[in-house]
Amino acid sequence: MTPATQAVLPVVMLSASNVFMTFAWYGHLKHPAAPIVLVVLVSWGIAFFEYWLAVPANRIGAAVYSPAQLKTIQEVVTLTVFAGFSAWYLDEPPSWTTLAGFALIACGAGLVFRG
Repeated sequence: MTPATQAVLPVVMLSASNVFMTFAWYGHLKHPAAPIVLVVLVSWGIAFFEYWLAVPANRIGAAVYSPAQLKTIQEVVTLTVFAGFSAWYLDEPPSWTTLAGFALIACGAGLVFRG
C-alpha cells in the first residue's frame, strides 16, 4: 500500500464508519415510539458494520498517524458527519453557536497535528 493510500484510506473509512455509528446512536430519535429493546438491538447491528470499517481504518492509519492523530481525525469526522446528519435526517440544522463550537474544536484538533 502506498503512503498516500495509507494517509487517505483511513480518513475515508472513518468517515464511512461514522455514518453508520451516527445512525446507530441518533437514528432512532425519529422513532420515539419504538421499544428501547428494539432500538438497542438495531443499533448494535448497525455498529457491527461500523466496527468493520473503524478498526481496520485505525490499523491502516497507524502506519502514518499517531494514535492521538487518528482519534483527532475521528472526532473531527464525527462532528462533520453529525452536523450533516442533524440537518438532513433529524431536520435540526446546527445553530451558529454549535458551528462556532465545532470550529473551536477543529482549531484544537489542528494543534494535535502540529506536534
